[in-house]
Amino acid sequence: MTVVTAPEKTPTTPQAPRGARRTVHPLVFNLIAVVLGIALWALTAAAGLADIPGPLSVSSRARELLSDGTLTEDALASLQRVLLGFALGTLVAVPVGFLMGWYPVARGLLEPYVQFFRTIPPLALIPLVIVLMGIGEAPKIFVIFLAAFMSCVVAAFQGVTGVDRTLIDAARVLGASDRTVFLKVVIPASTPFILVGMRIGLGAAWATVVAAEMIGAQKGLGFEMVHAQTYYDVPTIFVGLITIGVIGLVMDRLLLLAERRLTAWQERR
Repeated sequence: MTVVTAPEKTPTTPQAPRGARRTVHPLVFNLIAVVLGIALWALTAAAGLADIPGPLSVSSRARELLSDGTLTEDALASLQRVLLGFALGTLVAVPVGFLMGWYPVARGLLEPYVQFFRTIPPLALIPLVIVLMGIGEAPKIFVIFLAAFMSCVVAAFQGVTGVDRTLIDAARVLGASDRTVFLKVVIPASTPFILVGMRIGLGAAWATVVAAEMIGAQKGLGFEMVHAQTYYDVPTIFVGLITIGVIGLVMDRLLLLAERRLTAWQERR
């Protein structure tokens, strides 16, 4: 009698899924982009393709401005104006946006004014604001406030109106009051929209403060750049531009970090 035995199974090592692959941290690509940008800038300046200073001359000028305290003083002055105007604009915009999104009467009363003034660039109001409020700190902060407010109020309004109606109805079926629905459903669902509006408003605030400092300011990055323009001091202008970009980038990353922490429940790619 012949006995048939099953063939012996050789152990196999588990294979990784076909779609799995090693991912490179985004910071690596950020670093590569910075290096390539500086290299391209240096080559452009060395070849004389554009009448711009190279990285070495700009870094040398930055060291001079840092050593005598000019750059630090100007950066702090601009940063203070941006933070104050941006904070005031956000604090006012969020409640107004919630009112417009939650109450139809408030929407009907406020939306025409919001949409009207949203189409007017804050920079266009600078001459009028200076005529009415003078050349002190108040007009600069006010135009920054307007820039941040217009970005955040629309985002907050869109966040409230974009909440899934099913979630609201489900909360009400379970016996939740309007106050509970607003606090537990509407505000969390609107948070991503508000934070995006804040990031947009931050960029608008920096653009506005530089323009405001170009008129009637005694210190600030915008003032320093206009002063350098008078003497064709291009390296100083580059230092001001890079400083604004770096500070704005750091502030934007902080907002992005806050967004990730506050909206950890949200699916991401």
